Amino acid sequence: MKKLIFIVLLILSDTALSESSVKPLSEKLEKEISENMSESSYFPILKPGDWVGITHGAVRQTLIGEPENPDLVIGFGMDTPENFVFLMHSDEDKLDIQNVVNNAYSNLENMDVVFTPSQVLDNKVLTASGKLFSSEAILSKKHMLKAHKILNAKQMLVSIPRRTGLMAISRDAPKEILNKFIYLHSHAWNDASYGNAPIANVLFVLEGGDIVGIIPMD
Repeated sequence: MKKLIFIVLLILSDTALSESSVKPLSEKLEKEISENMSESSYFPILKPGDWVGITHGAVRQTLIGEPENPDLVIGFGMDTPENFVFLMHSDEDKLDIQNVVNNAYSNLENMDVVFTPSQVLDNKVLTASGKLFSSEAILSKKHMLKAHKILNAKQMLVSIPRRTGLMAISRDAPKEILNKFIYLHSHAWNDASYGNAPIANVLFVLEGGDIVGIIPMD
């Protein structure tokens, strides 16, 4: 039972937890997790390299950095009515981990992502924001190819400084617009007022819908 309790608290807070901080779950929360846990319920979720889940057994893939010393990872989470629960290696007795991961990416592919051109920036910057997994759209080749097409861009720069937000621009956009794009990225990275968790202070370089490089911004 302690492992299940820890999983729930881990999702509610990104701060490190000690065993002494673990509190009993209500029967309602235990039932909620049990009823919602299935191999088709998860989505990929981007997390910074210092995410507490890494040291406590969360299933993850490294996106930036080395597996032993990551800067950005992909976890796999399930959104329930009252809680957010991550896939843990300790769940392998209940779930097929590889199936969960495969289904998570399929769920992302099937998600409706709406790219909105910014009129203020001469329609040369696309935004997709407000949805729980908007930032994770960068992991979907299908969604990124759609953005390439709208921007008519061979290469794109994509910004996902904090959760639920994504911006994209052609790498060949006018310098003035690129500078404004970089400013907006930096502003979002430094603005915690909306309570969205930080992801990465980098610009991702995409070509053909795939991430081909990063540009550190710090």
